[in-house]
Amino acid sequence: MAELEKEQQTYTCSKKFAAKGRDETKKMWHIAGPAILTGLAQFSIGFVTTAFVGRVGVVELAALSVVQNVIEGFSYGVMLGMGSALETLCGQAVGAGQLNMLGIYMQRSCIITGVTALILTPTYVFATPVLKLLQQSANVSDLAGTYSIWIIPQLFAYALNFPIQKFLQSQSKVWVTTIISGVALLFHILLNWVLVIKFGHGLVGAAIAGNVSWAFVVVAQIIYVVSGCFPDAWTGFSMLAFKSLIGFVKLSLASATMLCLDFWYTTALILLVGYLKHPEISVDAVSICLNLQVWALTISMGFSAAVSVRVSNELGAARPKAAKFSILVTVSASVLVGILFMAIILASRSDFPKMFTDRTLVIKETSKLGYLLAATILLNSIQPVLNGVAVGAGWQSLVAFVNIGCYYLFGLPISILLGYKFKFGVQGIWSGILGGCLLQTVLLLFITIRTNWQKEALQAEERVRTWGGPSEPEPEPAKILP
Repeated sequence: MAELEKEQQTYTCSKKFAAKGRDETKKMWHIAGPAILTGLAQFSIGFVTTAFVGRVGVVELAALSVVQNVIEGFSYGVMLGMGSALETLCGQAVGAGQLNMLGIYMQRSCIITGVTALILTPTYVFATPVLKLLQQSANVSDLAGTYSIWIIPQLFAYALNFPIQKFLQSQSKVWVTTIISGVALLFHILLNWVLVIKFGHGLVGAAIAGNVSWAFVVVAQIIYVVSGCFPDAWTGFSMLAFKSLIGFVKLSLASATMLCLDFWYTTALILLVGYLKHPEISVDAVSICLNLQVWALTISMGFSAAVSVRVSNELGAARPKAAKFSILVTVSASVLVGILFMAIILASRSDFPKMFTDRTLVIKETSKLGYLLAATILLNSIQPVLNGVAVGAGWQSLVAFVNIGCYYLFGLPISILLGYKFKFGVQGIWSGILGGCLLQTVLLLFITIRTNWQKEALQAEERVRTWGGPSEPEPEPAKILP
């Protein structure tokens, strides 16, 4: 009889756990699904520009690639990081039921990202001398400088886009952004065909098309926010946006540092391979692999956005156990997707390079990197999600220090030793980079597992109260729920 009751209790607990898992999975995919589609659509805007400019000329394509990877890549990482502080604050405010703070937070973030855009503007204006200093050819540098000046409006579009997106994400209102991004992508294709191909405006036409497309994304999102769909979260412009900026700046800088260290670490792979003897084949092979990695990473970033929202919401609502459970569910889902992509790469490592090139040597070299690419994709199904946990909990400063140690004090030196000293070439360089990522992932897993989540919930309550602004209503002290 006792054994029967024990079995029944076990069955009941399993049933409750399964139901809880299904409920959390639905919440996770409600955010991750549209976030993935939004990321793919916005990433494809640059991809479409490259495809059309590639039909104009080799020098124009080279100039565009340099701007996208050096000038825009740097600025995009900084702006995304500066805007990511909003994920922590808005998410925790939503969980705490303090929706009145969200509009204020978004305005503060827009002020900070707008000032950041102003600071970054000279890198666009003086792109030509900067690129020549980096030993780029004169023709490419001159064209790149012209193009970068034309796309300065896109820099300020980023300054508004990221805070608005985080504002919407924190409330799980993401499908409208997905639709807007999808429409913008279709509009961008049409604009490029008209301006670049039909009227032959080349790089300038591509720049104008990008400006118009990003302006559409930002204006459409602003209209959505102020249209009355968020009566509690958006109550109009307020002078409170200029208060408590110091704390915002600190968290924004920490977020920017954390994300930029990730962006630049991957860029280091290309730079290190470029310094090998006769690097042409190796650079082409690595570029092909990184293109595939970026597509997989875009999906992981969707899971990262989802776990960031879920963790921040649950901590703000003083439900630490629910926050832990959301991490388990999201990491598990992302890993399953990562295993699927890893299996596809391993199964097609001799064939997928043919989608990008018909050069036999490049195909052969890319196939050799298939194992490293597969391992990287699997690792990237975990690491961005843990970064999302860090953003949701407000650990940006801690993770920035972890990234510096794992990436730049461990991973890069190992890459240099394996690639140059021990002459393993591109495989050695990538192995060192991968080793840094592995160490960082292990440390973040350890930190996440060892975290006192009840303490994190109390800190979230304190953060909401402190940064809400002295004139805003203070939240009632939350009860920490099991």
